[in-house]
Amino acid sequence: MAFQNNSNQDMMSEINVTPLVDVMLVLLVVFIVTAPLLSQSLEVKLPKTAAVATRMDTKQQTVTINPQGEISLESISISDDDLAKQLAEAAVGKDDYELHIHADETVPYGRVAQIMAIAQHAGVSKLSFMTMAGQ
Repeated sequence: MAFQNNSNQDMMSEINVTPLVDVMLVLLVVFIVTAPLLSQSLEVKLPKTAAVATRMDTKQQTVTINPQGEISLESISISDDDLAKQLAEAAVGKDDYELHIHADETVPYGRVAQIMAIAQHAGVSKLSFMTMAGQ
């Protein structure tokens, strides 16, 4: 068998884009899969806020969450079930009832969300998160 070497042939001047498209599709899939994971792993340092005067014409109670996740209502230790009962009694039929939440900065957000859910199911419609005033 003899191969022909025809030097009169023109060089191929077109780029084969099929491999380029394949690589781009793989990269697109990788970015789509990893993008949600990156947004959940970001550290967030919440800013300190300026002190705001509270209104005195409302019925207010304070829930404190310590670093271990234990709660107290008006400085009295309480369980989650008892908190739900007391909040339901305090908030029933009162539009001016407010619940202030003091949570230690080391408390996981999930625990704060549990307290918020308890308050919502008890009928509390006004929640306030207490922060340290900026210095």
